[in-house]
Amino acid sequence: MTDLFSKTLNKEVPIPYYYQLKEILLDYIKNHHEGRDRPIPTEVEISAHFNISRPTVRQAINELVVEGYLIRQKGKGTFVTKPKISQAFLQVLDSFNNEMIKKGLEPSTKILGLEVVECDEKTGEALGIPMGSRTIQLRRLRFANGEPIVYVVTYLPYDRCHPILDKNLEYESLYEILRQVCGLSLLKAVRNLEAVLANEYEAKILEIDKGAPIQYIKSVTYLADESPIEYSLAKYRGDRSQFTFELGIR
Repeated sequence: MTDLFSKTLNKEVPIPYYYQLKEILLDYIKNHHEGRDRPIPTEVEISAHFNISRPTVRQAINELVVEGYLIRQKGKGTFVTKPKISQAFLQVLDSFNNEMIKKGLEPSTKILGLEVVECDEKTGEALGIPMGSRTIQLRRLRFANGEPIVYVVTYLPYDRCHPILDKNLEYESLYEILRQVCGLSLLKAVRNLEAVLANEYEAKILEIDKGAPIQYIKSVTYLADESPIEYSLAKYRGDRSQFTFELGIR
């Protein structure tokens, strides 16, 4: 952290001290990758070096925590977070495993549940089938380099997708099974993104705090004939994922 303490605040300009400190901390975080997962100095140490109040230091740190650059660990201190995984989930219809492999990460999957259930109204509407129809419910926890990244619940119409019940979905791609075994031609997916807070169960399996931010994505995947085939509810760790959007100009 010697580079951090080589900087000073400019107290001759009308820029708030907390903002100047925030920029100094952010510059360090972005340019010193060896600092990942390592603690930053304490509020007392930063306050003493820059000769500013602890509330001012706390304001700068709090903003960086909210923005995902720092994380507080009770009883341990404040740490620089790992770089977020840039997800193309909102741009490309691809499997989680393929996307992680392209980024040089090792994907893995834990199956939390695979069963036949009667669909509720929302699932029936998404899949274009009557409420109460048989559907396959697949619950998975997906990992990158051994770290839980996303909890996803998927619903598929039983009549068209029942062969997946005999497959090992910890090692086989759902999309490849739909294509190669079920003979289905996937065309596109429509996805809706919103921010929610982790409940107790989600916090436990994703290894985050209860109430931590989650990126919640509802997806409906369609076949070449425009009929829906997959309805998924994915909850990504907000501290480990960021999503890219590509927009055209009209």
